[in-house]
Amino acid sequence: MSSASSLDAEVAALAADVTAETTVSNSAIALLNGIAAQIAAGVAAAEAGDLTQLQALGPAITANTTALAAAVAANTSSAAPPPPAP
Repeated sequence: MSSASSLDAEVAALAADVTAETTVSNSAIALLNGIAAQIAAGVAAAEAGDLTQLQALGPAITANTTALAAAVAANTSSAAPPPPAP
């Protein structure tokens, strides 16, 4: 393989990694924003006298935390990253 095609392959792999990281980051942001919205709705309902939504937040947050932790663990390499090029 020529060095130009090797470089092209490395750039393509890096671009794919950036796209995947952006997708994961956006998913995490959406999850956190969703939790914030659930808390706001639960507090508003509780202030109106309905504690049902507020009581449901604990299990929902636990489920979201478990799902996020599993996704991070599944997509995290256990190998140490290579040292930076000089």
